[in-house]
Amino acid sequence: MAVTSKPRNLWNVEAELGEGPVWTDDALWFVDIKKRKVHRCDPSGGARRSWDAPEQIGFLLPAEGGGFVAGLESGLFRFEPETGSFALVAAVEPDRPGNRLNDGVVDPSGRLWFGTMDNGESAPTGSFYSYHRGVLRPTGLSGIPITNGPAVSPDGRTLYWVDTVDQTINACEVEADGTLGDSRLLVKLGAKEGFPDGPTVDAEGCIWISLYWGWEARRYAPGGALLEQVSFPVSNITKIAFGGAGFATAFATTARQGIKAEAMAKQPEAGALFAFEVDVPGFASPLAQL
Repeated sequence: MAVTSKPRNLWNVEAELGEGPVWTDDALWFVDIKKRKVHRCDPSGGARRSWDAPEQIGFLLPAEGGGFVAGLESGLFRFEPETGSFALVAAVEPDRPGNRLNDGVVDPSGRLWFGTMDNGESAPTGSFYSYHRGVLRPTGLSGIPITNGPAVSPDGRTLYWVDTVDQTINACEVEADGTLGDSRLLVKLGAKEGFPDGPTVDAEGCIWISLYWGWEARRYAPGGALLEQVSFPVSNITKIAFGGAGFATAFATTARQGIKAEAMAKQPEAGALFAFEVDVPGFASPLAQL
């Protein structure tokens, strides 16, 4: 297996549920879902800044025309850091007030893919959607308690999605019209391995998976073979993003959610933002075409 550097703590932000890391504007942006926060960290100079979100916020991704598209509880919003404002772009599942948006990615064509989930993390009410130039489209992937991802291959032809509760990583082809082909099982984790969280794809098309309650992140080949494991000093790793010079640094969000007081004493860095160097870099997020 390839050798990576040991994860280092960049910001002990004590996120309750850190998520959605993305590199843009020479900085790492990420969210704290439960504390309703947007964070920006400049690793080179250590400059940090935070904004309040009006609802739980699952992700933010750079958008065409500036700013970000953000996935809040009730739908997609445009977030402008200069003003701290959130403007509604599209309501999502207004008939399911117990759901919230959780994770997302932008493919090479500028199409946004994202998932919804039960805020109580148990009911099978989550689904995946795409959004492109004003059109919200269900993908047909539904009935999932906790959706994570999707992630998309560098050529935009394969979409990877995670059913966290079922501990599965799945793949399906993206057709030319933006619809999805049949899903196939890529990886099924064992009961004691942890729960797969947010997936990310690197420049070779390999999938990085963060493990909640698993103490590590893993790199899988497109065919599902395990290539690499990176251990952390905390149990709940939520998502990897690439950034820095040449996109050769991997950033990892983590969470304190669910860790009891006595267990927290053994992992005081839980909820921190970590970074480590990788042999195979990532690439910039395409801009979401809203």
